[in-house]
Amino acid sequence: MQRRSFIKNSGMAGLAIAALPQNVWASPQEFSTEELMGKADIELFGEGINLRKEAHDAFVKMRAAAEKDGFAIQMVSSFRDFYRQQSIWERKYIRYTEDDGMQPMEAIEKIIEYSTIPGTSRHHWGTDIDIIDDNAQTNGDVLVPEKFEKGGPFEGFKLWLDENAEKFDFHLVYTNDPRRKGFKYEPWHYSYAPLAIPMLTAYRKLNVVKLLSKEDFLGCEHFTTGFLKTYIQDNILDINQDLL
Repeated sequence: MQRRSFIKNSGMAGLAIAALPQNVWASPQEFSTEELMGKADIELFGEGINLRKEAHDAFVKMRAAAEKDGFAIQMVSSFRDFYRQQSIWERKYIRYTEDDGMQPMEAIEKIIEYSTIPGTSRHHWGTDIDIIDDNAQTNGDVLVPEKFEKGGPFEGFKLWLDENAEKFDFHLVYTNDPRRKGFKYEPWHYSYAPLAIPMLTAYRKLNVVKLLSKEDFLGCEHFTTGFLKTYIQDNILDINQDLL
């Protein structure tokens, strides 16, 4: 497949993610560009868990603690490689543009309410999880904010996570802070801070525009430098401050 024309008015040189103050978890550990973009063959642990070893071990401890309190943590999503993220992106892009009749950028803005551009997902790192309580009775889509709120089937589970998740170094990524931009509130998405923080530190050093210009997936020809700068600032960096 011929790679699509990608950046309009690019000026790509030097467009790496801006550095921010580093959290105490940050370490000198090096991560490859392939790892950070979800293209490396990394070692994952746990059947149905699929996390890096340290994150896996912390998750198992958190799951055991939740079980004692009557909650059965079910993993909805953990590690996703670049190509899995690409399939999610393209499925939504086709649905919004072809089935719903949206213009390309309108569809892209709709996608990035909850889904990341391939190569930019925290789920590429083996540190992040989407979780629910398998003991709760519910129908339909489970990753819906209202189901974690008062009166929802996961209300009690969310209260438990608010009280206990950080004891195991898992932090909510996309909070309900009204000042936060980017992805919408995701009460199910947690990140293992001791690994995710140094990985984000490494990711901030990448020239994301240049890297994405080498990719070929539906809709990427409509990205502009301005759009990607805003996406980086709002969707990648405007997260729970504990994870920066």
